[in-house]
Amino acid sequence: MKFGIVKERKSPPDRRVVFTPEELVRLQAQFPMAEVKVESSDIRVFSDEEYTNLGISVTSDLTDCEVLFGVKEIPVDALIPNKKYFFFSHTIKKQPYNRKLLQVILDKNIELYDHETIADATNKRLIGFGRYAGIVGAYNGFRGFGMKYDLFNLPKAETLKSQADLLARLKRQTLPNIKIVVTGYGKVGMGIKEMLDGMKIKEVNVEDFLTKNFSSPVYTQIDVLDYNKRLDGKISDKKDFYQHPENYTSDFERFSKVADMFIAGHFHGNGAPDILTNAMLNAPDCKIKVVADVSCDVDGPIACTLKASTIADPFFGYLPFEHKEVPYTHPGSILVMSVDNLPCELPKDASEGFGEMFMEHVIPAFFNSDKDGILQRAKITENGKLTPRFEYLQDYVDGK
Repeated sequence: MKFGIVKERKSPPDRRVVFTPEELVRLQAQFPMAEVKVESSDIRVFSDEEYTNLGISVTSDLTDCEVLFGVKEIPVDALIPNKKYFFFSHTIKKQPYNRKLLQVILDKNIELYDHETIADATNKRLIGFGRYAGIVGAYNGFRGFGMKYDLFNLPKAETLKSQADLLARLKRQTLPNIKIVVTGYGKVGMGIKEMLDGMKIKEVNVEDFLTKNFSSPVYTQIDVLDYNKRLDGKISDKKDFYQHPENYTSDFERFSKVADMFIAGHFHGNGAPDILTNAMLNAPDCKIKVVADVSCDVDGPIACTLKASTIADPFFGYLPFEHKEVPYTHPGSILVMSVDNLPCELPKDASEGFGEMFMEHVIPAFFNSDKDGILQRAKITENGKLTPRFEYLQDYVDGK
């Protein structure tokens, strides 16, 4: 089996990679029958020399590789026919801007495996950069808070080397006794929590967060039933919420009345109620002044996420009573951070973590006849057609 690591070609440049040099050495030691090549790149966080110094072949030609690994979408003219590809294709939700990509993949008889579709038998995702999105998103949220109130000026995350560097900068700052609400318990939410705990910010339960005053910063981490309630007022459970989201409405207003900062790391399913509405943000007793929307669903459940912001320009202001973007320095605005590619700001740490997950969950499947069905479940296309699991994309491919 011959594996290839592709050069990232999407713009703006992404410095991440699926496998670090050390991880490829481990791969070849664990699976001696595997061969590995790395496509030369001048933007990757690990230089060509770091690979060659460990005996990894660096080349400009991957045509003899059977399986090719990338991070972001690969330009259609760079796709090699009749190969197996792994990358984030951003097609499984029928994203219009990538329809041509999926069409060309089918035309070129490519087997596509999307990192998002790699899951266990219970459909729990196994691979992703979510933790690092949470880590960088939390840092950016505090960076924005410092700028909003002219309290401190943190450097951009992309100028620092690691999560440890981010935490070191954050721990030097003195925060007022603010309240921070965090949504989500997945990889993103737990990445956010890592940062808050690393800063030694006290975690409190929901009841205390809503009713008590504190002399130092505190945070609470909430789940779907903390910020949603049944329309009929009945007691519910998560299973009922996920099966019948139409029976629920947001209960987040009780948090927006007491929280100064909201760091959003939730997953928002189809049909679920909006979480933070314009009406809540426009209410006279709304306290929230900084929203770090790590989840970044544009025009989605958080009313102030009007757009995806960028690493170059991460902050904008939201004026609730006009529901429009203004400079974040506007006195009536809420500062919003909604960068949608946060892990790119911490490429070394993110690549190391991603490679470890890939080695644990994916690579063994190539050598154990895919006994756990990892590859089979993740495969989107085969023999120029959509696999049965992804036939729902046919109308998208057809342009309907």
